[in-house]
Amino acid sequence: MMDAVDFGAVFDAMPIPTAILAPDGTLLTVNRAFERVTGRPRDQVLGQKIFERFPSGPTGQGEAIIRASLARVVAERRVDVLPLLRYDLTSPEGVIEERYWCLMNAPVLDEHGEVRYIIHRGEEATAFVHRVRARTTTGDGVLYGLEARLQVIEADLYARTAELQAEHQRLRGARERDTRDAAQLRREMERQRKAVADTSHDLRGPITGLQTRLQVALEDPLADPQDILRAALLDAERLGAIVADLLELARLDAREPTRTEPVDLAEIVEACLAHRTRTEPKVDTHLERGVVVTGSPVRLARLVDNLLANAERHAASRIEVTLAVEDGHAVLGVRDDGPGIPPEDREAVFTRFYRRADARASDPSGTGLGLAISREVAHAHSGTLHVADGDGGAHLVVRIPLRERP
Repeated sequence: MMDAVDFGAVFDAMPIPTAILAPDGTLLTVNRAFERVTGRPRDQVLGQKIFERFPSGPTGQGEAIIRASLARVVAERRVDVLPLLRYDLTSPEGVIEERYWCLMNAPVLDEHGEVRYIIHRGEEATAFVHRVRARTTTGDGVLYGLEARLQVIEADLYARTAELQAEHQRLRGARERDTRDAAQLRREMERQRKAVADTSHDLRGPITGLQTRLQVALEDPLADPQDILRAALLDAERLGAIVADLLELARLDAREPTRTEPVDLAEIVEACLAHRTRTEPKVDTHLERGVVVTGSPVRLARLVDNLLANAERHAASRIEVTLAVEDGHAVLGVRDDGPGIPPEDREAVFTRFYRRADARASDPSGTGLGLAISREVAHAHSGTLHVADGDGGAHLVVRIPLRERP
């Protein structure tokens, strides 16, 4: 039967100076080699922050480099190896000693995958650096033989150390970019998955309605064919609206090029209002003339139509449309006197298929894509669309750069 390993004794006997740190840098335990190279018994250092007990002295950036290394270990939960590093120590007599180290910091994770301890291991290279630096010159000050070779080795050592540090930073930057890209890809995949699920849900309603009405028409000879056809037509129109919105979003997502030209936004707004079939709610307009942007008339008209439709859906009795110039931008505002949009929903309303409860009640046939399309159109014209603050009701504001004059 094998004897149990005394890990405490093994740790204490390790020839490499090693300390166990808390994530905040507090010294929890050290081995005998650590006591020997630092000149401090463990009972004088435990419970203290490593940098408070061992400040790096007035020269070098050693403390900042090691702090950054410990922070990376906690954040990334990975081993961090540092190249040759100068980190001076103060002797028990108060003398600052020039010291060089090759350091490694490694995480110890708990059951939740978080950093519980950090293994701080340092191999001292001071003697080697001093040997390399040793100089023996002749009377004329010229280095010969081994001494000349040592000078070359020293220069090469520091050059390689700097290169290693630069490469280490480059690789760390590449890893961070890869991590960000992977997170972005996961978010995009989740967004696509949700979009597919929401699309399926929205398409299922009118498809089920069509199937039900056709089944009734086939099985019930007394059913009124006109009623069935009218209901089926509404379902088909809803399907067509969903498909049209999805195609438009696909084009916007693909950044497909589209023909642009100077567009007078006041004319676009007036044309959209002229095609309205509803007389309520009342629409008041305050439109500045000659507000011209460069863009697609079709897409800008769709943006305005969507904002008007959204206001009609929520307004109690009145809609106000304004158009002005501000800081080199055309500013289009659409305000209604409805219940308004709570602050917590001001970004959610631009999410695809998002529909608030009052919108579903007032217009069950809506797709929940109108504001999402409007924001994408604004972005395609180098502009923005957001919900602005206001006294009651919803106030949506579009900002698009004005056309540059030739």
